[in-house]
Order: sequence, then structure tokens, then C-alpha cells
Amino acid sequence: MRETLKQLRSIVGNDGFITDLSTAETLLNDQRGLYVGHAAAIVQPRTTAELAKAVRLCVDAGIGVVPQGGNTGYCGGATPDESGTEVLFNLSRMARVIEIDKDGFSMTAQAGVTLAAAQQAAAKHQLLLPLSMGSEASCQLGGNVSTNAGGLAVLRYGTTRELVIGLEVVLPDGRVWSDMKGLRKDNTGYDLKQLFIGAEGSLGIISTVQLRLYPMPNSRITAWLSISNLAAAVTILGLLRKELGDCITSFEYISREALAMVVRSIPGCRNPIDTTEDHHALVELSAFGDDAALNVEFEQVLMGGIEQGVIGDAVIAQTEEQRLAFWKLREMIPSAEKQLGGSVKHDVSIPISELCSYTEDASIAMKASFPNCGLSIYGHVGDGNLHFNVLPPEHEESDVYLRGNSVAISDLIHSMATGRNGSFSAEHGIGKLKRDTLEKLGDPVGLELMRQIKATIDPRGLMNPGKVL
Repeated sequence: MRETLKQLRSIVGNDGFITDLSTAETLLNDQRGLYVGHAAAIVQPRTTAELAKAVRLCVDAGIGVVPQGGNTGYCGGATPDESGTEVLFNLSRMARVIEIDKDGFSMTAQAGVTLAAAQQAAAKHQLLLPLSMGSEASCQLGGNVSTNAGGLAVLRYGTTRELVIGLEVVLPDGRVWSDMKGLRKDNTGYDLKQLFIGAEGSLGIISTVQLRLYPMPNSRITAWLSISNLAAAVTILGLLRKELGDCITSFEYISREALAMVVRSIPGCRNPIDTTEDHHALVELSAFGDDAALNVEFEQVLMGGIEQGVIGDAVIAQTEEQRLAFWKLREMIPSAEKQLGGSVKHDVSIPISELCSYTEDASIAMKASFPNCGLSIYGHVGDGNLHFNVLPPEHEESDVYLRGNSVAISDLIHSMATGRNGSFSAEHGIGKLKRDTLEKLGDPVGLELMRQIKATIDPRGLMNPGKVL
């Protein structure tokens, strides 16, 4: 091991090699505090060549390789185990935007570029990278692709998978596989990049990404709605789709409990509407045409919803400051949960036709099995993705409650989701946290195919060991 570490240092240099792990707790531990990792060293390469040499060296020595981006994941997928024998590959220094192709509407960037930096680079050319999420200041493109991140604009632009045009990947044997031609059409055999999207670094380390960009919309409308229930949200979404089609960028649902938690915990946050309604929706539209015309169409839909009784009231943001205030209410929900002692997080997706009955049945089941627990329910109605999070009762010790009940809570939530042809992992991935759940609830044939692929590409099982499978 000592000789291998010495050679790793020679590959990445002193600035890219960390052995004093007392200064690196934020890299070794997952951001939710569920897993505490140790490592033989932390390697931070600057180039694909350095990354490939370092990976080959580790695998030849039988050392586990753990890839890491911004370490913002919820499932422990970027955390080394407790043995101290694995090497953590943190890609933060691979942070260069290589090219913006204005004619081809694409971006080529190293995997360590943060999502926010990539968005800003595209915006300088009046182009839009539509992937967006609360962690965008810290999360990195390689991690976004490795987890097939969803985010706030899936309704219009799809998940990360739909945005990926090309990838460069360092394989476990140190070879570099590259499909960076930038072609929208290339029907020459298997589309191999799909194997690495969502694989969480278990088949190789993504080193460079090529992403689809869009023209920057010149009009945008954001509104906060008070609604009677989740069924009303589904109805409103249908009305908007019928009248405004692809103009709908985001449609977020926020329960009364989730909003109240944010208002109580986060300074400067308040309910935009003085209402007794129990539920809320955050809607954003964007278009390339006249802003006034879009406003008129949107207001007509809102008035129709009010007349039908599915909308209690609505406020349209008049300034960018007000728009950001609306989004802050949605994006601060995880922070509010953390401030109040944490939660058992869930990331389920349900067929939209089953969304309301699932939420109602799961809420009843939670209250029956875990009396006095809190429920923080919010998510992306347009793609059927709900974060159905369970909080400890107010007068119980949070850590004790979560440790004692999280497995049983998640088993119930997940089994009810898959029982409705849903998924227990819509966008957060598997990592360590949901590995056993995948084994229990996953399709046996699909799991066997995954194992065969893993054994072919990573026969020694050293690429992000203990994650996914």
C-alpha cells in the first residue's frame, strides 16, 4: 500500500494528494451524516490522463476506487467504507468548461465543473443548461450524470439522461472509453454511454461530459398557488398542459406541513398567500415569444381553475426577487427538515394516475404505524416524483427515533410505491442506502443482467465497491 500511495502522489502531485484525513471530513463523510468513511488517501486529479493512470494503479494493486463529485448525494454513493483501505477520487480539480458549441447547442466540460458554473457558462452565450436543483452550487456534472439527476425542470427537459450527448469514461483497467463526437444521430451499435449514466461510478469514472443546451427563453412566469389537495394539483397540471403545452417548465407540489416547517425554521421565509388551504403549488412557465401574451394565457387558466374550485388563490411573481423568494420556499425544505432534527427521506415515483391515492394511503399507514410522526411531502407532480419524508414526533429524541424506526418506515413507503408500479428511487440513486432495497424489490432478471455487466467491466469489483449491487 505504501508504495502505491507514493506512486499516486507522483501522478497527481502534492496539491492533488491528501493523506492528512483530519482536514477532509467533509469529503469522507456523506452530507446527511448517515455514513462515516475512512480512506487510505484522497486523490484529486486535474486531467483524464492523471485519472486513468491513478485508477489503473489502484486496481492493479487490488485497492478499491471510490469516485466523488460534490458529495451532495442522499444515499452514501460517494462515501468510502470504514476500512481505510480504499482510495477516494475527488474530481473537484477537474473543473474546466472545455467548449460551448453555439451552433451545435452543446457544452463539453470536465466532470468536476459544478452545475451552477456550467449554467453560468452557457448563459454567457444566451444558452440554457436546463438541469436545475437546490444543490447546484455544489453538485458536479459528473455526479449529476452518474446518478441521472432529475431536478426541477424534468417536466419540460427530461432527466440528465436526456441531456447527455457524449461521455468520456475511465474504465477500471485504466483504459479511456470516449464517445465525444457530439452527434445527435449515431446508430452504430450499442449506445454504451447509457451504461454509465445512473451507474453511480460502479462501472467507471466519468471524466468529461457533453451536454445538450437550449436557447435561453426570453419570457418567464412564476406563480404560487394555494390549492385544496394533491388531486387539485394534478387537475391544474392537466389544464396547463392542455392550454400551454411545453411552456410548463416546472410544477412543484408542497404540502401544508412542509411549507409550515420552512416558514418556522428558515429566516425570511413566509407564505406568499394568506390562506387556510392545506396545499400549495409552485408553477413556472417559459417561452420564446411575447411575455404579455403568455401572461394572458396563464391568467386565463388560473381563472378557470378558480372557477372550478381547484385553485383557492394565486400570486404571480412581479419581480425577480419575488420569484426567487417563491423558489426559496421550495428549495429550503430539506434544510428545514435538518434543522428540526432530520427525517427519513424517500424519493418515490408513482404513475400520476395513482399519485393521489398513494399519498393518501401512505399517509394513513404512516400515522397508524408510527403515531405522532410528522410528514413532509413535496415534489415534482409533473413526473410523478414525490419526496415523502417522515419526521420524528416533536417530543422525542430525533436521533434515537430515526435510528430505531427508519428501516421499518422506509420498507413501508417503498413497498407501497412498488406495489403501484412505482419506483423507490426516482432521482437520488441507490448508493449504500438503498442497495438492500434494490435486492429486495428489484426485478430479478434485471438484477442478474446488472451483475453480468458489472462482472464484465469490473471483474474484480473494485469500482465503487459496495454501492448499487
